[in-house]
Amino acid sequence: MDYSPLPPLANLIRDLKLIRHPEGGYYAETDRQEVEIPSPYADGQLRSLATSIYYLLTPDEPNGYIHMNKSVTMHVHHHGRAEYTLITPSPAGPPRITRAVIGPNVAAGEQRQLLVGTGVWKMSRLLPEDVADPDATQRAGCLITEVVVPGFHWEDHKYLTQAGLDELFAGVEGGEERVEELRKYVKVA
Repeated sequence: MDYSPLPPLANLIRDLKLIRHPEGGYYAETDRQEVEIPSPYADGQLRSLATSIYYLLTPDEPNGYIHMNKSVTMHVHHHGRAEYTLITPSPAGPPRITRAVIGPNVAAGEQRQLLVGTGVWKMSRLLPEDVADPDATQRAGCLITEVVVPGFHWEDHKYLTQAGLDELFAGVEGGEERVEELRKYVKVA
């Protein structure tokens, strides 16, 4: 894989003025619309019409944590690749788990955009093969823009807890294996 178009990650972090993100990786808010609207996902509370951020996963923090936003989020690819795991709860059965790779190779099934709806647990991680080469680790990251509608507010965000993960897969065939697989992506307080 050719990493030459991406500058060294330290330069990218500096140039885009990125800071550590509590979910893992780095970010910078790039826009927060001044217009506010009642959010249908936050009991009608006023929220910015939309917000956007740069978000960067790096080899030193190659995984995000499982979290949920009340608003809809569009992920737009800039560079690199990341795998997104989406967990959609279902009142009538087991949660549905889907995986998508955001990246440049559309012919191989990678996506340039990924829409994550409300009420969906999500997490992202760099692909192991992209960070396996020690020479690539200074350039092997995934940079995206996230556009959140209605705009992002921390009170509309939550992390999946270990108890929540256990509950999500309680009584589900193969649930214990899923819990074990996903446990490392649960943020410990």
